[in-house]
Amino acid sequence: MEEVVLLAEDGHAIGTTDKATVHHADTPLHLAFSCYVFNTRGEFLLTQRALSKATWPGVWTNTCCGHPAPGETPRDAVLRRLGEELGTHVPDVELVLPGFRYRAVMGNGIVENEMCPVFRVIADVTTDPNPAEVEAVRWVPWAEFSADVLAGTADVSPWSALQITELTKLGTDPAKWAVGNPADLPPAAREPLRAG
Repeated sequence: MEEVVLLAEDGHAIGTTDKATVHHADTPLHLAFSCYVFNTRGEFLLTQRALSKATWPGVWTNTCCGHPAPGETPRDAVLRRLGEELGTHVPDVELVLPGFRYRAVMGNGIVENEMCPVFRVIADVTTDPNPAEVEAVRWVPWAEFSADVLAGTADVSPWSALQITELTKLGTDPAKWAVGNPADLPPAAREPLRAG
């Protein structure tokens, strides 16, 4: 069973629950992460969620997202999920939006409700997408893509649209974004809950 870490409003861990049952019409606040991978040409790795996903199936979104397991840091979760979802292995990731939080509701009433630190990777990587996780991938010029999202002409996941709004405030060049302060992470992300 894959578990997610449940959070109090102040970001402290208050327990865990089964990931398979956490998302519903009254989804509790829980810990997640998002990652944006860029290559050295300034392109962004956009991914389409698998059609079998319970939440936002088939929707285009950021490179990778997921949930740290109990006892796992968000950084380590990013590295793990890049491998599991995309067959991509990178040497490191950098924190850029430590305090990002959102709540979104699907048309069928299922809710996402997450404290979701955002990370950046800059690396020339190859991909081997896991079809259970990822329907398709494509590299897109970041400047054009982010402008389209801000203009409302690119259809992406609600969390990605909100994150891109925040990321563009950091500057036009992702390679020059300031690294976020780990002290601004939710407490549960700074001191992961131990399993058991």
